[in-house]
Amino acid sequence: MSRDARWKALLELLVEQGRLDVEEAATTLGVSAATIRRDFDQLAEQQMLVRTRGGAVVHGVSYELPLRYKTARQAGEKHRIAQAVAGLITPGEAVGLTGGTTTTEVARALAVRPDLSEGSPALTIVTNALNIANELAVRPQFKIVVTGGVARPQSYELIGPLADGVLSQITIDVAVLGVVAFDVVHGAAAQDEAEAAINRLLCDRAERVIVAADSTKLGKRAFAGICAADRVDTLVTDSGIDDATAARFEEAGVTVVAV
Repeated sequence: MSRDARWKALLELLVEQGRLDVEEAATTLGVSAATIRRDFDQLAEQQMLVRTRGGAVVHGVSYELPLRYKTARQAGEKHRIAQAVAGLITPGEAVGLTGGTTTTEVARALAVRPDLSEGSPALTIVTNALNIANELAVRPQFKIVVTGGVARPQSYELIGPLADGVLSQITIDVAVLGVVAFDVVHGAAAQDEAEAAINRLLCDRAERVIVAADSTKLGKRAFAGICAADRVDTLVTDSGIDDATAARFEEAGVTVVAV
């Protein structure tokens, strides 16, 4: 197992459990205790965890796994969801993309759609995610609009009031939201209130709203609300959604697409 793969696995275990012992982690990953100690020390130097005697703990209850370590989670589901979301976009539209691993996959799916290989522009992409803008900027057929703001290292998203100046002056056809949680009662939500505020502005400027979320995020609530369920037109998720949850969203006026 490579170092990057170990680090991803360790951080995911740490987020799930809150605390890890060296011996436990070594057994789980099938490596030596000495290797895990070095990994913990190096991750602590990067302020990814707090080192303890014999193990490690997360920084606190609000700990959030940085985007670069989330890419392996639900990877197959996210790829299918992204393909389905990309299929809902019409050439020539203005599309808002929030940050996140699923929306990054949506951007990649749009980039390789054959009917979007040319145009003036083929799509206008409005995003506050630096990684998405970076990936799509090399596509000359796409017009890329990046909001202002201060970069948040966990998600590569620009946040803060500087984004208001851009978003208040534009309208978009569709906003694609990556969320931490989506529930009929509590709506779509993010972990960070500043990210949620920018995502909310994108929703306000959009004609229609698509939530792209794997089924593990459904029926959950998170700290910072983005929008109510009745503001969402379409939920694109994976086939792990149960019939009862899908029915509740449909009753709330949300079209459910399970792939």
